[in-house]
Amino acid sequence: MSQDLPGDAPLVHDLIGIGFGPSNVAMAIAISEHNARAGTREAVTARFFEQQPRFGWHRGMLIDDATMQVSFLKDLVTLRNPASEFSFLCYLKSQGRLVDFINHKNLFPLRVEFHDYFEWAAAQVDGMASYGHEVVGVTPVVRDGAVEYMDVTVRSGEGLVVHRARNLVIGTGLRPLMPEGVERGDRVWHNSELLSRVAGLADSSPSRFVVVGAGQSAAENVAYLHRRFPEAEVCAVFSRYGYSPADDSGFANRIFDPDAVDEYFTAPDEIKRKLMGYHGNTNYAVVDIDLIDDLYRQAYQEKVLGTERLRFLNVSRLAGVKETAEKVRATVKSLVTGEETDLDADVVVFATGYSPVDPLGLLGEVADRCLRDDVGRVRVERDYRIATDPGLHCGIYLQGGTEHTHGITSSLLSNTAIRVGEILDSLLERGAESASGGARRVEETGSAAR
Repeated sequence: MSQDLPGDAPLVHDLIGIGFGPSNVAMAIAISEHNARAGTREAVTARFFEQQPRFGWHRGMLIDDATMQVSFLKDLVTLRNPASEFSFLCYLKSQGRLVDFINHKNLFPLRVEFHDYFEWAAAQVDGMASYGHEVVGVTPVVRDGAVEYMDVTVRSGEGLVVHRARNLVIGTGLRPLMPEGVERGDRVWHNSELLSRVAGLADSSPSRFVVVGAGQSAAENVAYLHRRFPEAEVCAVFSRYGYSPADDSGFANRIFDPDAVDEYFTAPDEIKRKLMGYHGNTNYAVVDIDLIDDLYRQAYQEKVLGTERLRFLNVSRLAGVKETAEKVRATVKSLVTGEETDLDADVVVFATGYSPVDPLGLLGEVADRCLRDDVGRVRVERDYRIATDPGLHCGIYLQGGTEHTHGITSSLLSNTAIRVGEILDSLLERGAESASGGARRVEETGSAAR
């Protein structure tokens, strides 16, 4: 139930962040840099809560030779503040690899290296973050009929604690997507857990893997499993004739520009749909051309040598999967003939993408004050703030889940630095209150909830 504002109130933060992945790490950095420039009275107080015990970004996909698909200049800060001490170049300098990286002549670092950069950046602002803390609910705090604050209930090993905020920023990321009717199991994996699950096969000798999907992750999984298990057959299943190359040409990449967000936001819905259709091949179900060429070269070599371990079941789809204690049976159906083929495998890996998390799922009664469009999607303002009824005086900002309003960069790294700057500007423009030394304390009552 909504609460009337009591005479005693807990610590009030200008901003509470839900999740502490790359987007909210970038948010914390932007706030840190602002506070370093601003006077004490203008500082923004913030706290971020992350369910994981430590920072982690798609750890199950950190294949040793996989590279980023975006330039290192699209790090957490550079597009917003090229002079930032939190840039990827500053990270390289701190690691003693700056000259080596320059000599490498490559815009696209290894993914494992960029993850290490994220960890390095997150560690520098970890005073704002609490790991191992799960946000389990949000309750409106009402005064004179309007919601002035939001109480955020957080669960950790110490129990439940309530924190109060004027604004929220939700950065809970994406969730692995499985085909309808398919559940993950010991032998049915989503590619997001690939590396952690593969470790369990160290003492076995798998004979066959099936990888479902046509995007970058699927192709990377195929290449990795083929290399990691030299005696196993790896079967790639997809509905196309082959992997489609990603369009990363200079003109097409303008869809990721900050200015493109303005254009997309103001465009009519019909034009939004056309833009996504035109440029979906910059990001969705596409593969880097170098990886495509490597896989084709390997398949052709095996055909010449008569040792075909790499199989491509194209123009097909997975019609069924049945897991047993010893194997998993994948039924593959040809889209042309309708013929079905059963493949007994050790593991089936679904590289079938991700879905956005419902941004209103944790908001409880506050969600009832959030507005939706004609087709039920959350309405989002240009500053990434959810549109709400006038009775909600707090701001709820989204880092992700805004593709329908802001375009293709909604959940991508390309625009992260710019986005957090815009959110911070919005907070400041809307008069986020601040006070000496951090949060304004009326009286500390944020004790364990009972």
